Amino acid sequence: MGQASESVVIIGGAIVGSSIAYFLRELGFSGSVTVVERDPTYQQCSTALSAAAIRTQFGTPVNIHMSLFGAAFLRTIIDRFGTDADIGFVERGYLILGGPETVNARQAGIDMQRREGADVAALSPSEAKARFPWLNVEDLGTATTAWRDEGWFDAWSLLSLIRGAARNSGVKYAKGHADHIDVTGGRVTGVKLSDGTSLAADWCINAAGAASAAVVRGLGITLPVSARKRTVFSIKAPLERAGFPMLFDTSGAWIRPEGEGFICGIAPADDPDATGDFEPAYELLEETLWPALAHRIPLLEQLRVERAWAGHYEVNTLDHNGVIGPHDEIPNLIFATGFSGHGVMHAPATGRGVAELITSGQYRTIDLSPLGFERIRSGMPLHETVVY
Repeated sequence: MGQASESVVIIGGAIVGSSIAYFLRELGFSGSVTVVERDPTYQQCSTALSAAAIRTQFGTPVNIHMSLFGAAFLRTIIDRFGTDADIGFVERGYLILGGPETVNARQAGIDMQRREGADVAALSPSEAKARFPWLNVEDLGTATTAWRDEGWFDAWSLLSLIRGAARNSGVKYAKGHADHIDVTGGRVTGVKLSDGTSLAADWCINAAGAASAAVVRGLGITLPVSARKRTVFSIKAPLERAGFPMLFDTSGAWIRPEGEGFICGIAPADDPDATGDFEPAYELLEETLWPALAHRIPLLEQLRVERAWAGHYEVNTLDHNGVIGPHDEIPNLIFATGFSGHGVMHAPATGRGVAELITSGQYRTIDLSPLGFERIRSGMPLHETVVY
């Protein structure tokens, strides 16, 4: 159990960092917890700009368990934060489409997901058409969905609740940029901010998202995490929203209901480092996204763009999986980053796991050790195959 004299400094105050702070207090850590956030408005943080969805359809078992934990957390928001707490959790499932050539592999994936506790099922093209009459299934071989634990929610509301609860339990939020991590005798001793402030640290947690590689570069640590831009388009279309899932097409395009319309997007074919670039890639709509959506949902041949915004994925270029746990040579430097688009959905499980490491020295709820830093050092990837 954390001692009252111990101090934790968390670099990054968005959903992952704030979840760690929240769970530290829930698990009884009584020392000081300081969260360093360079932009308290969160205007450009990945949490606020994300599509805020959760799925259990992953290729890596540990990710499935993290999503199951996250879905249970989302369903119990009122129990945790009070009767006024509302994150708008719509538990409607993903619908992930596949061509005829994917049927066997996708069925094997479902078998694994079900063994790990996910309530996932495959639909034939005719079954998918019966459930979703607006869907063009002519070139499909399968469609997979989950009957529970998948959907979407309001990430900003979730962050506000978790951050507020952390602050109410004595967690301090400091505006600043982490300029340097002090290490003495193989252990972190403090964090220096760019304004000259020094924070003592018995534990330092790197939850800086797309900026996390820069945070540890001064220590000679190479972290294969960088910013990749994702543009989200808000559209109106003559398409019924009731019962509409979070749809992922064979083309990579995705779409789901939001407000009075829909939001949608697609990853660019050319996907360079996008540090500092938050300009929406409008060309994606005309060149790639709209044709793909219109092919899959003919009613989307008519749509109107309301607005667009761009946010960042913190992509782990080694294997598209998060990096969670201590550095192999600096045991009190803990990573919680590199989620490659899965950070919001996996923040509760990450927060719980990192808090368990600090308070009890081991993972208790979910074994997150497969996501440890050792694989980064050795270049031995744990590939996540279900990536969008």
